[in-house]
Amino acid sequence: MDKIELEKIVREKIKEMLSDSGDEFMVEASGRHIHLSEEHMKYLFGDDYKLTPVKDLSQPGQYACKERVRVIGSKGEFSGVVILGPCRNETQVELSLTDCTTIGVKGVIRESGKIEGTPGVLIGVGDKFIKIDKGVIVAQRHVHMTPEDAGKLGVKDGEIVKVRVNGRRPLIFDDVLIRVKDSFKLSMHIDYDEANACGFESGTTGSIYRK
Repeated sequence: MDKIELEKIVREKIKEMLSDSGDEFMVEASGRHIHLSEEHMKYLFGDDYKLTPVKDLSQPGQYACKERVRVIGSKGEFSGVVILGPCRNETQVELSLTDCTTIGVKGVIRESGKIEGTPGVLIGVGDKFIKIDKGVIVAQRHVHMTPEDAGKLGVKDGEIVKVRVNGRRPLIFDDVLIRVKDSFKLSMHIDYDEANACGFESGTTGSIYRK
């Protein structure tokens, strides 16, 4: 059994345990990554190129790819940045606030997909480079859920809530966006800055905080 198969089994076991545990849900930490548009993917890798999925993510249809890119700012760069598929309508780079400071990019906190007025960056693969004028965001922490989950938890799409995250250093996170869609699976997404702050580890859970 390889590491990926083992991780899938562990995730399913945790979901089974949470199904009977009231309003708790899984919390997941996302490292820096990029979503490429079809146009930019073809420019960087070739017109007939297809990205290579290597790991399914918790949200249905989303996956990490084998391919990596360089993300270059005015003060530094990150190499080996993972691409998440499938391609999107517009290229989006997701970094933490610490990442932004490291490479000299303004950290703008945004909901995924809302990139107007955000900074750009240089993206490279081999000897090919693309300069995007917008698309670098610090993703607003959020909880994915289905309409059924939303009804159970008493929240609605677009609502801003507080979530208690039960890591080794439990924290109550404010400004958490609720995202509701039929295809979503219930889980909260935070970045590595937030994960370090709450002492995140595999199996960490959270719940809506209403006190």
